[in-house]
Amino acid sequence: MPVLVTDYLWTQTDSAVWLTVPLKGTKVSNVDILSTDEYLKVHYPPYLFEAFLFEPVDDDRSTAKVGNGVAVFSMPKRTNKVWEHLMTTTNDKEKKEVRERSLLKYQEKLSAQSISKAKKQHADKKYALERMMKLEKEKKDGIQKIKEKEREKSTAELTAWKLRQKQRAEQEDQLKDHSQGQSRDGLQSMTEKQENACSHGASCKRGKSLPVRSNLKSDSEAKSKSKKKDLPAPRLVGNIQVTFTPRLFLTALRETRVIEEEEWLKQQAEARRTGNADVEELEDLKREERNPDWLKDKGDKCFMTGDHLGAVNAYSLAIRLNRKIPALYSNRSACHLKLKNLHKAIADSSQALDLLIPPVCANAAARTRAHVRRGSAFCQLQLYAEGLHDYQAALKIDPDNEALQADTQRIREIIQGTAASH
Repeated sequence: MPVLVTDYLWTQTDSAVWLTVPLKGTKVSNVDILSTDEYLKVHYPPYLFEAFLFEPVDDDRSTAKVGNGVAVFSMPKRTNKVWEHLMTTTNDKEKKEVRERSLLKYQEKLSAQSISKAKKQHADKKYALERMMKLEKEKKDGIQKIKEKEREKSTAELTAWKLRQKQRAEQEDQLKDHSQGQSRDGLQSMTEKQENACSHGASCKRGKSLPVRSNLKSDSEAKSKSKKKDLPAPRLVGNIQVTFTPRLFLTALRETRVIEEEEWLKQQAEARRTGNADVEELEDLKREERNPDWLKDKGDKCFMTGDHLGAVNAYSLAIRLNRKIPALYSNRSACHLKLKNLHKAIADSSQALDLLIPPVCANAAARTRAHVRRGSAFCQLQLYAEGLHDYQAALKIDPDNEALQADTQRIREIIQGTAASH
């Protein structure tokens, strides 16, 4: 049986009632309040306070403040008048009916609040989606405008270039016509001079005279023969055999492991050709959105602009399309580090390291990044021994990295300080 509270205080005016209920040292989190326009219950085990109000109150405008060992209620009256008592006198049956009626009203009120909250959340999500679609449309329109401007600029440049070429060709034709006209005028003047000389000279005989055109022709033939004689002898024809070393890595053959490198290249080629069955579930995507490389570039851009959640979504979709590209897992682990999803960062870094085998020079930088990201996640989880192990592995790959050396030394100092304190 609960203990009924009787040492409450109340006061009133024509328009409102104020009620103070002592909580008797109970924590605020353990206080249960039920309030309607005709009933008020304050339950904090083992104590119980019930008030069957003398007149109805405005429950929507009523307030309750719980703290400092008391619960203070402010309840505006429905009708402006002074009450004779705080509670009305009723029998057990009427009290039961009031309790049931009040409980039903309270449940309806909570249901209405829940529905209202759900509608508000739906409206907020709808607004956010519409806003995002509007921003995406504005972005696409901006890109389209830039493309149109570039197209117009290219068209104008091409038209100007064609016009310049046409003008240059016309100028060359004019110069050619002008030079041909000058040559014709020169030939004509020369023939006229020779004819005048033959007509006025005493020793010019008909049988020995030659036409001017035949003389010009003979001169041109003589010049062409002299030019042919001056040409150098043709070069000898032969074939040069060129062979290339079948090396795909920058390191010398004696300093590397050919079998591991060829296996790494084969794995990368297979990863690019691999497609997952999940693609059938993504038929509504555009063609470029089904390309893991395009999604990786989009994730990289989101990461650079600080949109880490958007980058995670892009990398995750790319992983669904192709689960054998280690860069996708490594980059997503970097996003999880920014979002403080440390366990997910460790899982993605481990998956990237599993795919970065065999260890060769071509994937050394990628393995270093994966070890550092996993080690950073371990250190943020205060698992410094595991973090030190990853940093030492990264330092073994890149021993000249000063930043890695400093971070590794700092982790050692933290571990030593922790051990000394214990």
